[in-house]
Amino acid sequence: MAHQLYRNTTLGNSFQESLDELIQSQQITPQLALQVLLRFDKAIYSVLVQKVRNRIRLKGSLNTYRFCDNVWTFVLNDVEFREVTELDKVNIVACCDGKNTGSNTTE
Repeated sequence: MAHQLYRNTTLGNSFQESLDELIQSQQITPQLALQVLLRFDKAIYSVLVQKVRNRIRLKGSLNTYRFCDNVWTFVLNDVEFREVTELDKVNIVACCDGKNTGSNTTE
């Protein structure tokens, strides 16, 4: 199953709005729009896994964390990104890739 996390990005929201317009004008069916969204999920995930190689280092205080439905969520306070910036609070969401479900393997 591809992650639907990217649907809430600016690109994902714009894409969904365009699909909604096509449905409203009866140029595509809702079923086709859903199939296109599922392909979008897989394509975005695949491209990010293959193309993005950036790494960051951060330092902060762990406020809370949880693991639910193969998704890790970390909330950090007083976060400092190395050579980037300082932030008061950061929310990190990491999804397991489906191949490994161990607690040390996240995307």
